[in-house]
Amino acid sequence: MINRDYHIHTNLCDGKDTPEDMVLAAINKGFETLGFSGHSPLGSEYWCMSSENFEVYKKEINSLKEKYKDKIEILCGIEQDYYSETSTEGFDYVIGSVHGIKVSDEMIYMDDTANALQKGINKHFGGDALLLAERYFELVADIKNKTGATIVGHFDLLLKFEERNPLFDTSNPRYIAAAKRAIDTLSAENVLFEINTGAMSRGYKSVPYPEKQMLEYIRKKGCDIILTSDCHQKDSLGFAFCDALKLAKECSFERIAYLTKNGIKYMDI
Repeated sequence: MINRDYHIHTNLCDGKDTPEDMVLAAINKGFETLGFSGHSPLGSEYWCMSSENFEVYKKEINSLKEKYKDKIEILCGIEQDYYSETSTEGFDYVIGSVHGIKVSDEMIYMDDTANALQKGINKHFGGDALLLAERYFELVADIKNKTGATIVGHFDLLLKFEERNPLFDTSNPRYIAAAKRAIDTLSAENVLFEINTGAMSRGYKSVPYPEKQMLEYIRKKGCDIILTSDCHQKDSLGFAFCDALKLAKECSFERIAYLTKNGIKYMDI
């Protein structure tokens, strides 16, 4: 049983439940550790914390740490978007994520809707989805440099809609080369790659991020992984971790990382 989860959103950004509701659900599930990772402020984006909620978030999570210290270890992390300029100082860990690409002052989001993503490809990339993929992975490659990430968030988020609305040919040499270049860069930067089951819990995907061919390459490069649910409601804590663990084993990983107040630790699988 994997009884730790580190990619958690609450009603202070785009999640459904309060931080304390999440803690109580985690305790009820027998969790040892719960790591919060609210979306860092990013202008007026509805899915991010406002500047006001950002301060509330830090105080609330740190208060819950103390309140429930005898029942569960709580960590206060942040999911730092590539374009966010908010300071990450003082957080227990950082999930660095690329949610979108800025082109001519317009944001093209990978995880908004399939239709919006297709329109962005047509408008700004001449209909060449692989050109967008190449640009996306350039930003992912820079995520440690830009955010100081402990964890690389949903490495291939651009595939969120792929099972129902195919947009990218992931067998194309251009796609493979772009993704592998990002992994090559990040593999030298001491980051963890998450196996993220969030799109599974919300019904978009039947498998986690990253896809298997990239997870196998991540293993080949000697990088470590961590399991996360990208949870937006308490019922999804630890969602499909058995599937994620099975995938990790199929890709020849022998251990997974987990976070504690004393840093990164590992367990054999």
